[in-house]
Amino acid sequence: MVDGHRKVRFEQNAAIKGRGAASRVPGRFEKRAAVAEDDGWDSLANELAADLESRPQTTVTLERARSIISRNDSPDIAFGQSLNPYRGCEHGCVYCFARPSHAYLDLSPGLDFETRLYAKRNAAELLRKELAKPGHVPSAIALGINTDGWQPIERDEGISRACLEVLLETRHPVGIVTKGSAILRDLDLLAELAKLRLVHVMVSVTSLDNQLSSKLEPRAAAPHMRIRMIAKLREAGVPAGVLVAPVIPMITDMELEHILETAREAGALSAGYVLLRLPHELKEVWREWLQLHYPQRAVHVMSLIRQMYGGKDYDSRYGMRGRGEGPFADLLAARFRRAKQRIGFPGMPAVDTSLFTPPREDSPQGALF
Repeated sequence: MVDGHRKVRFEQNAAIKGRGAASRVPGRFEKRAAVAEDDGWDSLANELAADLESRPQTTVTLERARSIISRNDSPDIAFGQSLNPYRGCEHGCVYCFARPSHAYLDLSPGLDFETRLYAKRNAAELLRKELAKPGHVPSAIALGINTDGWQPIERDEGISRACLEVLLETRHPVGIVTKGSAILRDLDLLAELAKLRLVHVMVSVTSLDNQLSSKLEPRAAAPHMRIRMIAKLREAGVPAGVLVAPVIPMITDMELEHILETAREAGALSAGYVLLRLPHELKEVWREWLQLHYPQRAVHVMSLIRQMYGGKDYDSRYGMRGRGEGPFADLLAARFRRAKQRIGFPGMPAVDTSLFTPPREDSPQGALF
């Protein structure tokens, strides 16, 4: 609940159907917080009951971004530039490392992250302008890497598709990671990009268990649908792989080999994995989820996570985040390496950066040559 600049967080003892987070975990930049107290007349209990019965609705705010391509030089990230059409993600994946980014908007990385979304409707327009700059050096742009570019609202907004159209027109390479079935609507563009060796798609698969997936990532495509996405992409000639992300100790790690085998049967060319990461407020969102869904395992799960991150919930050092260290992390790495070798992933073809043709910026004088 919001009253002016005051945010009230009600402690909830039940999961919310269709949502990953169970409460509005305060953001780390909030300067004031209010806590609801029962006055003895059951008013708080009644308000909590009403709040639980009325499921949080998704709202979309239109945003005119000032820039669209973000660049990084991190040695443990495979891409140098990225483009995010949306802020927040309706998939509601409780483990999403991007949740803390909502704190910059003075919103909760909990429920607000998956219910209060922002759509950058001028993304394709900005992309065209930035690609037209004389200093732009073509390398694969990761499209929708912070929040999924093919989350449910993409079906109405079509922003990711508009960006793909610009990238195809300019012959610019693109890399995609998604768990949204909406990407299949763009097979026509992806197939054309693939013919020119300009695209890679990694489909993120966390678990093949429908019940577990519905709790971890309630509005993402079902596991069997994601495997079908890999098959459909490959049938269309699009290079596609599987990203087992995140691997969660004592929750999903036992599925690692089965996910790799199933994805390869569907035609996946490559495979990768990432350990659960818990930066900033995400650790609170995650602990709340654990207590709601796996209270008996909560202590053990967090113990293993801390073992892999030097006794902390998370270690952001290069080479450490997403991989961890110690016996359990080493065991996961060995299992993945052996399974990948046994199953036989041929690998993705290299993308071609030589075809890039910068777009011409619109000019009221027209083109002279």
